[in-house]
Amino acid sequence: MASTLEFIEVKGVKVPFIFEQDTRLPIVSMQVIFTGSGSIDEGSNGGLARLSAKMMNEGTLKRGAVGFADALDARAIQLSTNAGSETFMMELGTLRDEFDTGLSLMSELLRSPNLTKETLSKVKTITMSDIARKEADFDTVASDELKSILFEGTPLATPNIGTKVSIEAIKLKNVESFLADKMVLSNALIVIGGDLNITEAKSKVSQLLSLLKSGKPSAARHYETRKAPKESILKRPNTQQTYLYFGSPFAMKEGDPEFYKARVAMFILGSSGFGSRLMEEIRVKRGLAYSAYSRLSVAKTHTYFTGYLQTKLESGDEAKKSVIEVIEAFVKEGVTQSELDQARKFLLGSEPLRVETLSQRLGRTFSEYYQGRELGYSTAELEMIRHLSLDDLNEFIKRHNEITHLSYAIVTK
Repeated sequence: MASTLEFIEVKGVKVPFIFEQDTRLPIVSMQVIFTGSGSIDEGSNGGLARLSAKMMNEGTLKRGAVGFADALDARAIQLSTNAGSETFMMELGTLRDEFDTGLSLMSELLRSPNLTKETLSKVKTITMSDIARKEADFDTVASDELKSILFEGTPLATPNIGTKVSIEAIKLKNVESFLADKMVLSNALIVIGGDLNITEAKSKVSQLLSLLKSGKPSAARHYETRKAPKESILKRPNTQQTYLYFGSPFAMKEGDPEFYKARVAMFILGSSGFGSRLMEEIRVKRGLAYSAYSRLSVAKTHTYFTGYLQTKLESGDEAKKSVIEVIEAFVKEGVTQSELDQARKFLLGSEPLRVETLSQRLGRTFSEYYQGRELGYSTAELEMIRHLSLDDLNEFIKRHNEITHLSYAIVTK
């Protein structure tokens, strides 16, 4: 049975309801997703969304963190809250017989989360430790620096985890306000599947959602990527190699009908491992890096092309030059029929692996809905890839010469 999309009405708000029945295993999986409610919507309080999610993982006022965790463990229930850049999500996983208990504990958490100054202090200490640890991870340092360049002056320029300064400044009232504003019916979307029928699922979920306020939907946002190239070099005395991260704008927004062409083009350029242009040219032919990778990120709030490699300290300039050469040649000359055939073969042949589990199928249906596409679009997209001609693909690639306007974040000694 394929995943389906319906709506359930709670307090006058129509909440999207994605469902798939799967009786092969006696389990139930559910996500309550609040859209427009991730780090993109935390204002000047960098790290607030992620910190608020961690606060929700600290149990309830009555049970505390340990007591609530014990209650979950006793029934083998998994319940967690996570924050992304565009979404804030509560996830519940249980055995079929324990689903009601899981919902009861989830309801308890929604009614009375452990939002105290003591809990905030604990979570902030853990977050500060995480930030300090990431400062020694030069891949993370370079990646964060690149995003700060590409999205300067926007919330995307700040790491999802926040900074030491922004985390220190967060007060309990900021967390309370964020949760109250974002965890509302107007932002909510349900993804549920497993060993239960749709009537039962709707009834139980409606009771849970009745605990939420109607609220107001979060405003839509989109941030443009830097067009004028910029370079930032960070010196780190204890690094043993150069970390080269690069990125550029890409003229496409979520829902673009030509996305399937971008998917094939980016696969050939840098997303396909050893068969990619970047890997072949930079590792195999020139021996400048163990790996070289690039990808395209297309989301509601932003779109950009990005990639990275690590190389010897003395090879940094040559590696940077090679990246420029490979990408410029890619745009100018396009791809070969052989490259297109291999990409098509992989993308079509690996499709069963992308929909073999319940969570994958539910996730795909959510993505189609979230992107404003009709359900089943992914299947239609595969047919478009199957019939994509070399001339059409190369014409598309040549139109997107903006990917040659590269900005760089480089960590070196």
